[in-house]
Amino acid sequence: MSATRRASAAVVAWAFFVGTCVAPFAEPVAAQTTPGSSAAATISDPSRLIKDYLPGGASRLAALLLPHILPVCSVVAPCHPGAALRNLVLVQPRRATSPRRIISLIPATTEMLFAMGAGDRLAGVGTYDRFPAEVERLPRVGGLLDPSVERILSLKPDLVIVYDTQTELKGQLARAGIPIFRYVHRGLADITETMRALGVRVGAASAADAAAAHIEQQLAAIRTRVARRPRPKTLLVFGREPGALRRIDASGGYGFLHDVLEIAGGTDVLADLKRQSVQLSTESILARAPEVIIELHYGSRLQTDRLDAERLVWNALPSIPAVKNNRVHVLVGDEFVVPGPRIVLAADRFARALHPDAYAR
Repeated sequence: MSATRRASAAVVAWAFFVGTCVAPFAEPVAAQTTPGSSAAATISDPSRLIKDYLPGGASRLAALLLPHILPVCSVVAPCHPGAALRNLVLVQPRRATSPRRIISLIPATTEMLFAMGAGDRLAGVGTYDRFPAEVERLPRVGGLLDPSVERILSLKPDLVIVYDTQTELKGQLARAGIPIFRYVHRGLADITETMRALGVRVGAASAADAAAAHIEQQLAAIRTRVARRPRPKTLLVFGREPGALRRIDASGGYGFLHDVLEIAGGTDVLADLKRQSVQLSTESILARAPEVIIELHYGSRLQTDRLDAERLVWNALPSIPAVKNNRVHVLVGDEFVVPGPRIVLAADRFARALHPDAYAR
């Protein structure tokens, strides 16, 4: 057999081995790559293939397999060995690359990226991003209800973090070949779980895991600090008509605010209603008789006189234990509405309102 035929036979045998043993393991890796890239490389230069794929004694191994491979080749591909080389396709695992131009439409994931040290890779953020201060210099691309596809595409991102409910936007980005990270949030545990998953996606797994572990440790410390103290029945209000007890929205027994309240040592007075948001009438509040009321405000900070005025609105229900015992707290801060790393600050402020004695010096 000539040297050319021996080399061709070795390549055919090696291709059979790759196709049957290597390719099945390579496919799952390839499935995780970004849209538009190719997982296969067509080999047109036989000498390069022999050099790259038949190192050392591999050609000798192929020659040993030749008597078993040639009958298959003669049936499946009865052609000249050179033609087999020209048509040979080898599946190669793709190399994952970390995104360098990230757009985050969600304030929580924006804060997560900064917490894991990847904030410098942000190319754009959502309308409602306010923290940290570095986001003020970044382009805005809309939010949950009004994302600007044109603006997003103009920033040339290699990853866009979207709400999972943004079905239309996800489809538009998929057609443009732009990878996405889908954001889903329900309870407190989802904060650190999402942070770790996002860290893996952007190539910062170690830093993300460290940041998530720190959050978990801080929350555990708050839970320990208020342990073995009475747990007051607490109404957690996050929305109502200014200056009146109308259109009251409160936290039910599901969601991250409910979870944070439990960690801070309170008993959710609406825990039996497994919803994130519950609309209440004054009659239902009277029936629940909360011992503490925590009312949340966010966005622009309220002046002290305005805070006092909003707190005094609850005096319209003087028979409620929280009002009778002067345990109505009005708290202001974006940490109450953004389920991100600052959730520790939210838990700490809840705990101080519920158990001031635990923080007395």
